[in-house]
Amino acid sequence: MKIIPLITFSAVALKALPIIIAILFFGLIIMLHEGGHFLVAKLFDVKINEFSMGMGPCLLKRKKGETQYSLRAFPVGGFVSMEGEDETSEEPRAFCNKPAWQRFLIVSAGAVVNIIMGFLTVLIMLTFATGEDSGIGTTEILYFTENATTCEDGLQEGDVITEVNGKHVFSIYDLGVLMMGDSDGVFDMGVKRDGKKVTVSDVKFEMTDVSGHNVVVLDFMLRGVDPTFKNIAKYAPVQTVSLARMVYISLFQLVTGHYGLNDLSGPIGTVAYVAESAQSESGGIDFESMLLIMALVAVNVGVFNLLPLPALDGGRLFFIIIEMIFRKPVPSKYEKWVHAAGLVFLLGLMAVISASDILKLIRGEM
Repeated sequence: MKIIPLITFSAVALKALPIIIAILFFGLIIMLHEGGHFLVAKLFDVKINEFSMGMGPCLLKRKKGETQYSLRAFPVGGFVSMEGEDETSEEPRAFCNKPAWQRFLIVSAGAVVNIIMGFLTVLIMLTFATGEDSGIGTTEILYFTENATTCEDGLQEGDVITEVNGKHVFSIYDLGVLMMGDSDGVFDMGVKRDGKKVTVSDVKFEMTDVSGHNVVVLDFMLRGVDPTFKNIAKYAPVQTVSLARMVYISLFQLVTGHYGLNDLSGPIGTVAYVAESAQSESGGIDFESMLLIMALVAVNVGVFNLLPLPALDGGRLFFIIIEMIFRKPVPSKYEKWVHAAGLVFLLGLMAVISASDILKLIRGEM
């Protein structure tokens, strides 16, 4: 019998741990999202036929009361099947027979829970942030690196960056995403200096190529503040909003051609990125980077689901809002056609993105 050395087993386990954490986290996002729908539907006494984790063929199922609880083969989603959700029903407790405001809260609950999850992850991340230039990130310039050029263009130590090309900067994440989307590295920057607002024009940054995109290289370090209760309470909501703002900015950059389809990632890519962020250079777990990616994913899932697109929660909310405005629902058959078409499109897009993720993994690009 061959005995596997303990050190080899430990190395394999340490390598696999980030992937396991990533898969569990992605599953937690799905479970909490569907759990949000489920709990609010129960609160309003909606009849729920099935609560499912995963999609595709059913692996395990158990019926408790009127609801079947299922575990399905593919861990890429889940659903709560409510009576009268996609068709009319004579059942008084059916989803379609509930007041519009109750249906609005049920549909939005999943995304709201994901955003709350992202906020709580940010809270945890900030609680363990330490160091003057590695604590809770701010937008205040602490010092310039060697051979920095932006100080020659007018930036100074102690400047608090408040705007980039006329767009407000509320946190370090706003700064990153607004500068990442630029092509020439030249910015008009608004700063707060000695209590006054100052505009510094034509600040030139060096650029470097990352995966086929020109990316700005910051030649200064930003100040970090200690994770006191006051600082956590101040920066956690702001950073969560900034993470949500990334969704809209990134979508705009995608539509305008700054990013292509190859830059998108689905569940496979998301798990890979979370696992990669969890692996530190020393071979251990980089909890700070992992928590940041987790918060970004959770908030992204929540905000993206609220977009008014067919088959998403936001698409359903759009029809409910129309009903609330005009006091008359859109005929269910038309809404069903729209969501069916949207679902086909999203499934096709997911298949393309997943294939792209697999190719990136094979090529070692993740």
